[in-house]
Amino acid sequence: MARLLPVPVTALPRAADRMSFLYLEHCVVHREDGAVTARDDKGLVRVPAASLLAVLLGPGTSVSHQAMCLLGECGTTAVWVGERGVRYYAHGRSLATSSRLLVEQAARVSSPQKRLAVARKMYTMRFAGEDVDGLTMQQLRGREGARIRSVYRENSKRTGVPWKRREYEHDDFDASDPINQALSAAHAALYGVIHAVVVSLGCSPGLGFVHTGHERSFVYDVADLYKADVTIPIAFDVVAEGMSDIAATTRRRVRDRIFELKVIERSVRDIHRLFEVDEGEELQVNVVSLWDYQRKAIAGGMNHALALESLDDEE
Repeated sequence: MARLLPVPVTALPRAADRMSFLYLEHCVVHREDGAVTARDDKGLVRVPAASLLAVLLGPGTSVSHQAMCLLGECGTTAVWVGERGVRYYAHGRSLATSSRLLVEQAARVSSPQKRLAVARKMYTMRFAGEDVDGLTMQQLRGREGARIRSVYRENSKRTGVPWKRREYEHDDFDASDPINQALSAAHAALYGVIHAVVVSLGCSPGLGFVHTGHERSFVYDVADLYKADVTIPIAFDVVAEGMSDIAATTRRRVRDRIFELKVIERSVRDIHRLFEVDEGEELQVNVVSLWDYQRKAIAGGMNHALALESLDDEE
């Protein structure tokens, strides 16, 4: 059998240049050169792995070791999900080989003042035109709750779909009413894409600013920026149209809307803005440095005992 060579990092598309996600279920996933293949009783499909941001693997999927190697090499997020995409289990390797964004994220989440500043910036990204400079985190949450309830009411009025409140059971998708099923399916698809963007940029999914205490806290923070434009209107539209397969129809429409609104590009840009890092800065530089209290970072890959001896000789 021919040996499959790894994909060079320099040959991989940036996160902003990729398609959103591929959802698979009840099939066998394998690798054919640089493509992920999915086979079921209806036939075989091939998708270039490097063109995908995330692959959502639903119930009944069987994945080969070679396929997972390819996804990891391409920095494509592999997401094992429960029925209709309600659970997350794993992700592939980051596209970024620099920790710059991660360091900025950790510095801001560790400082109460900087964390609040990021939370305020997130709010203004969602709801433009409001002055939130003096608001506390509690006041931000209250104002956000009022605004998002208004979004639900507006979409209910627009489509004629009755709306009471957001309620669902994590382990029982069918226990919810149709609109909550559609919202769960839409949000799950959006979370998969945003999670892929977050890890592709080298950020931590768990270091959130508004959400906290969950392995995907930052994913929820970023996804919230786009729900009013993407997932909530789609969920109400699908239910209003009386679609029989709510979950599948919703996922397809979320995928299309993500492409239309350039959500991947927007999320990459927004994360850079949140951490005040220039989007044009090169983050795919494979350089290992050593931390130094006085000089912050010094060159790695060398023997610093020899370097000190050289300095002593000069003195």
